[in-house]
Amino acid sequence: MNDNTQLTNVVLVHGGFVDGSGWQRVYDALTADGFTVAIVQNATFSLAGDVAATHQVIESMSGPVVLVGHSYGGAVITEAGTHEKVAALAYIAAFAPDKGESVATLIADPAPGAPVPPILPPVNGFLALDRDKFPDSFAGDLPQAQAQFMADSQVPWGLDALNGAVTEAAWHNKPAWYLIAGDDRMIPPAAQRAMAERIGAQTVEVPGASHSVYVSQPSATADLIKQAARG
Repeated sequence: MNDNTQLTNVVLVHGGFVDGSGWQRVYDALTADGFTVAIVQNATFSLAGDVAATHQVIESMSGPVVLVGHSYGGAVITEAGTHEKVAALAYIAAFAPDKGESVATLIADPAPGAPVPPILPPVNGFLALDRDKFPDSFAGDLPQAQAQFMADSQVPWGLDALNGAVTEAAWHNKPAWYLIAGDDRMIPPAAQRAMAERIGAQTVEVPGASHSVYVSQPSATADLIKQAARG
């Protein structure tokens, strides 16, 4: 792709505990600028299943795509991004594992004093966040009513998704961008900066943004995706 060519296809991948509807304002911002946007409704039961769902959406697009992932969706795009139609990767407060790593391995040794996500013990192979602590941990910069709705509508996150190991990391061969949420209490900002540096991503940091930065700061999120499209 030469400097005068901009990608116009974007595929958005949500993370754990939420569904694709949270991308609506990012979708609105991108489609208003002429992008063709598709949203993956991945079940978050297993990494392999979510990668397959993402590949299905990628293959439905006419031409190369920017593949975007939030949170656990970063693990999905790391694996799914090896698809030949993926031209660029955009991580939104997301995990960026390497080959052999999973989200579980990336969160295994939190830094002293780092916030601990309020993940409840698994039930029948699925995880949930404490509903009372969800707003502060996941959506601290959203209106309380909206954050509580997200808590009460959360999607169970499968242990096979948490523990799913990447077999090949797309960021080794595809250019990457990373949006750091400056007040994230799910993935500490320091961990986000370290992952972004490791994958050689071009980064933008949004001060004060929660883990739900894609909901609370849709313009900043869309702008990073547009950078990737121009890249």
